[in-house]
Amino acid sequence: MADRTELGRFLRTRREALRPSDVGLIPGSRRRTPGLRRAEVALLADVSVDYYERLEQSRGANASEALLADLARALRLTLDERDYLFRLAGHTPPAEVSTGRYAEPGMMFLLDSLTTVPAHIVDDLTTLVAQNALSTTLFGPWTQRPGRQANAIWRWFTEPDSRRRDFLETEDATGRAYVAGLRAAAAARGHDDVVRELIADLSARSAEFATYWDKMEVEPNRSTAKTLHHPEAGALDVHCDIVLSATGGHRLVVLRPQPGSGTAERFESLQAHGLRHMPGDGSGAAPASPPLE
Repeated sequence: MADRTELGRFLRTRREALRPSDVGLIPGSRRRTPGLRRAEVALLADVSVDYYERLEQSRGANASEALLADLARALRLTLDERDYLFRLAGHTPPAEVSTGRYAEPGMMFLLDSLTTVPAHIVDDLTTLVAQNALSTTLFGPWTQRPGRQANAIWRWFTEPDSRRRDFLETEDATGRAYVAGLRAAAAARGHDDVVRELIADLSARSAEFATYWDKMEVEPNRSTAKTLHHPEAGALDVHCDIVLSATGGHRLVVLRPQPGSGTAERFESLQAHGLRHMPGDGSGAAPASPPLE
């Protein structure tokens, strides 16, 4: 059973323990109270300020597991603190391998520190959990999309329009790599209900996926070089470096500029001008698929 009073107190104390710089925000001025503002937590968790205020005041509606994961990520809770938050809200803490929308503080710290290159955090099933500003600029706001709309494998095989034009010559290799990575993740999870349903639905929606799945190739996603295309910035030659979480199934994907390619300077331009061309920023079209390996 939920303990709303204790839940509100816990959220408030964790919010007051953080500084803006702890979560990648600019401090600003005229702060009358310690810690983050409620509006800042609401922004980081992608919820309304009013809803978050009601949670802290112990008068909000029952929080969903997805929302709790978002709050745990926004407040940089440890795994133990995340589990405590779930119990206060009347939910069973998620299994460690079922990472979902939560990302541990160490991974979020690394993501917040990466301000000059695109980077994002994905779970073991390739759902985007968090993005930095340049990742959002290049690929659109994936983390704001509900359910499987934030899952790279799902969109790759069910919405071909989300595939980047520069991937056309390597679509076969990319698709096979996605499926081989999914098979490795499924085995690590013990083929739980979530991954079983994802595989079944992908097989039903995409003959291409079913063909790759029948090949029974197994290979976790690894670091590799890629060339992305931006209509304003031009070719972006990057190496997709992967940093694995030590305690969960998350991966931090960093798009490191290839030396001598001019990509670092193009990233600076994108950052300075905030150029955004990818669909999914209000145009109604599908966002591009970010590289996850």
